[in-house]
Amino acid sequence: MSPPLTVRALVALLQAPLQLEVIVGADESPAGGAAPTGAVRGLDRIVTSPEVSSPGLVMAGYTDRFVGHRIQVLGETEVSYLASLSPDARGGILARFFAFEIPALFVTKGQELPDGLAAAAAAAGVAVLRSPLKTNEFYRRIKPVLEDRFAPSTTLHGSLADVFGVGLLFMGKSGIGKSECVLDLVERGHRLVADDIVVVKRKGADVLVGRGPELQRHFMEVRGIGLIDVRGIFGIRAVRVQKRIEVIVQLEAWNQDAVIERTGLSGVTVPILDVPIPKITVPLNPGKSITVVAEVIAMNHLLHVATGVDTATAFNDRLIARMRGVERQQQGPALDQYLSEDNE
Repeated sequence: MSPPLTVRALVALLQAPLQLEVIVGADESPAGGAAPTGAVRGLDRIVTSPEVSSPGLVMAGYTDRFVGHRIQVLGETEVSYLASLSPDARGGILARFFAFEIPALFVTKGQELPDGLAAAAAAAGVAVLRSPLKTNEFYRRIKPVLEDRFAPSTTLHGSLADVFGVGLLFMGKSGIGKSECVLDLVERGHRLVADDIVVVKRKGADVLVGRGPELQRHFMEVRGIGLIDVRGIFGIRAVRVQKRIEVIVQLEAWNQDAVIERTGLSGVTVPILDVPIPKITVPLNPGKSITVVAEVIAMNHLLHVATGVDTATAFNDRLIARMRGVERQQQGPALDQYLSEDNE
């Protein structure tokens, strides 16, 4: 589990892309005295939400639906409005605003702070940071970082490979041959993402992205050989940092009594972080080329995504149509004539 995200850690992540300047920080003393005992101040506050908001309505006095635990951003409109107020009116608005548990306040476009804002923020123990970026560009850069940091995640035992641009997650019991299968795919020109441990994050509502742990990224254990450096052996073209997970390939030892899907009509999905992922079970027996099967799985998935064609359903519809005599009527005599003249 990741440690809590403090404003200090967030600033370290975003210092360069947002060109941040700390105006009021952890060492600021509040106006009129010391902070309450045990108070969490400035850059040590915890960021608990990936959302970023503008407090425009709060500045106007409406606080009923204000979400105070989000990071707040003051753009040119908010700063201009505060600067236009009398000192008393501005002080009342700032006191009401900083009464909420705000993690941090960002000011965009390099604007000067309105009188009294820095003192009010210091008194409340809220860090104020400034960026020269325009407000829209500021939002565009900060949101992906926060969304990635707060994305739901899990760790799976398996191997992830990019096969024809499709993320195949190979799963199965230890020693079943997941790593060897991916190694063979790499030798055939495909790419390794992670072996043995796959860290999965959910992006948005229905996208899962997998990558390997930082320490063992692109290393692989091959039984009988030991650890190998896939990037060092096969080159940079053989690896990638992360990949969307699109199909689970479940490898199982051959069992003649097992019920195996023969047509593909009964599609199976497995939920990972509440996202259903198609699962295809492949029984292993001597002589089976699992890498070719994996390539076909990837191409079949691409066919379905690109054209909307489900091969099993299409064949089933064709079979039913033939049994009903529809297809034969549609083809008519043209096909019979063509076949009668085909002497090759």
